[in-house]
Amino acid sequence: MLNLAAVLDYSEKENPEKTALVFGDTRLAYAQVAGAANKIANGLIRAGIEKGDKVALSCPNLPYFPMVYYAILKTGAAVVPLNVLLKRDEIAYHLKDSDAKAYFCFQGTPELPMAKEGYAGFQAAESCLNFWIITADPALDSPIDGVKTLGQLMEPESPYFETVNTSPEDTAVILYTSGTTGFPKGAELTHSNMVMNASICREMLRLTGNDVFLVTLPLFHSFGQTVLMNAGISVGGTLVLISRFEAGAVLRTMIQESITIFAGVPTMYWQILNYEDPESDLDIERIAGNLRIGVSGAASLPVEILKGIEAKYNIPILEGYGLSETSPVATFNQLHKQRKPGSIGSPVWGVEVKIVDKQGVEQPVGNVGELVIRGSNVMKSYYKKPEATQAAFFKGGWLRTGDLAKMDEDGFFYIVDRLKDMVIRGGYNIYPREIEEMLMTHPAVSLAAVVGVPHQQHGEEVKAFIVPKEKEHVTEEDLIAWSKGKMASYKYPRIVEIRDTLPMTATGKILKTELRK
Repeated sequence: MLNLAAVLDYSEKENPEKTALVFGDTRLAYAQVAGAANKIANGLIRAGIEKGDKVALSCPNLPYFPMVYYAILKTGAAVVPLNVLLKRDEIAYHLKDSDAKAYFCFQGTPELPMAKEGYAGFQAAESCLNFWIITADPALDSPIDGVKTLGQLMEPESPYFETVNTSPEDTAVILYTSGTTGFPKGAELTHSNMVMNASICREMLRLTGNDVFLVTLPLFHSFGQTVLMNAGISVGGTLVLISRFEAGAVLRTMIQESITIFAGVPTMYWQILNYEDPESDLDIERIAGNLRIGVSGAASLPVEILKGIEAKYNIPILEGYGLSETSPVATFNQLHKQRKPGSIGSPVWGVEVKIVDKQGVEQPVGNVGELVIRGSNVMKSYYKKPEATQAAFFKGGWLRTGDLAKMDEDGFFYIVDRLKDMVIRGGYNIYPREIEEMLMTHPAVSLAAVVGVPHQQHGEEVKAFIVPKEKEHVTEEDLIAWSKGKMASYKYPRIVEIRDTLPMTATGKILKTELRK
C-alpha cells in the first residue's frame, strides 16, 4: 500500500496537537485537519465516490484546500486541482476531460465569483454528478439554491476514516498542463511519483517539524503542492497560508509567524526585492534571522535578483527545475553541493537528466539540445491521450521537456531557450493556440496569432496579433475587454495589435518568429 494521504495520517499520529495550518487568525492542529479530512472522506463515500474515481477541486490557499485534497486521496480517488481563475467553459472542459464524478468549488468573491462560474461549468459536464460549494464560513447557507455546501457534507459524518489501500502506481493527482497544440492535457501522477518527490524535497531542504512554511504559491500547482504542502505536512511542519501574493503582506507575515521556508516564482522575488513602504518599518534583520532557505522555480530567476535577495536577507536562494509531468522537481541547486547562479542545478535523487538531439542521441558537455528526464518523478501518462503520451517520450522512458538546455563539466544544467511556443507569464503556463481559438470566436476576428513578449515584472506578457474580418471594425481595446470576459485573468492578452496580414510560410503557417521580432 502507498497512499499520498499518509503524509497527513503520519504527522497527525505523531503530533496531533501541533499547529498544522495558519490562515489569518485561524490556527488548526493536525488532529483538527485530519478530522476534517476524514469527515469529508466519509461524505464522499456516502455520495458514491469509489477508488479510482476522479474528484475536482477549485480552491485558493485556504485551510479547505489540504482538507479536501487529502480527503479525496483517502477514498482512493484521484484529485484534479483546477486553477481558481478558470471560467465556466474552461471548467467544463476540465471536468469532462478528467471524467470527474464530483467537484468542490470555493464560493469566491464579488471580484472572482468562483462558485457561479464553477456551477455553470459543472452543469455543462454531464458526467460530473456532485457539486459542493466551499463557503468561507462552513456554517453559512449555500449561495446557490439547491446546492450543498462542504459544511453540510461534513456535518453528519464521523471524524474517523480508514484510508483506502492504493498501489504505488495508482493515480493520485491529475494536473492539467500546458502544451503547444490543442487544449490542456491531464498529467497522471501516481502515489509513488508524489510521495517520492515530496520525500526528496524534504531531504534536500533538510526540513523538520520546526520549520514554518509560507505558502503563497497556489496549491493547485505542482510546485506549491509538492515542495510546500506535501513536504511540509510530511515532516509535521506548520503551513502559513496566504491566498493572494502581495509583497508587503508576505514580508509582514514572515515577521509575525517566524517563517523559515519561502518558495516562490521569480516575479515574487522581484516584488519582494523592490518593495518599499515608507509608512512601514519592516524588521529585515528579524526576517533574515528566521528564514533558512528561499526556493525559486517555474521560470529562470535573473541572477541580479538572486544576488539582491541573498544580500538583503542573508539566505541561500535555491533554484530548481521541473514540470507538472515530473511531480514537479527534476533538478535542483542542492545544499550539499556548490550552487551556481543561473543554473537549474543537478538531477535530484532517483532522477536522470541528459541533453539530446532531435533523434534522442545524448550530446556532450557544452552542447545545446533538448532536456529529457527519466526517473521516479515522471508521470505515467496523459489521461486518455495515448498518442500525446507516446509523443512525449523518447525510447527508454525519457520524457521530452521541449526545453533547450546545456550541461557543464560539473553536471549542472542551464536552460537556454524553449522549443515550445508556450508563454510563461508570472509563473503561469499559457498555450497560445487555446487563446487563438477563443479569439477567433469573436465575430469581428478573421485570424489570430499569439506570442509571448518580454515583460519586466511577469517575465513574459501575452500579445495577440489580429486580422479583422473584411468590413468589420474592432479596436484593440474592444478585444482586450472581450478577452477578459472570456478567459482566466492570467491568460487573456494585455497587448493587441491589429494588422491587415500576418507573415506566413508558403504552406500557410504563421511565422511567429517574425511576429516575436
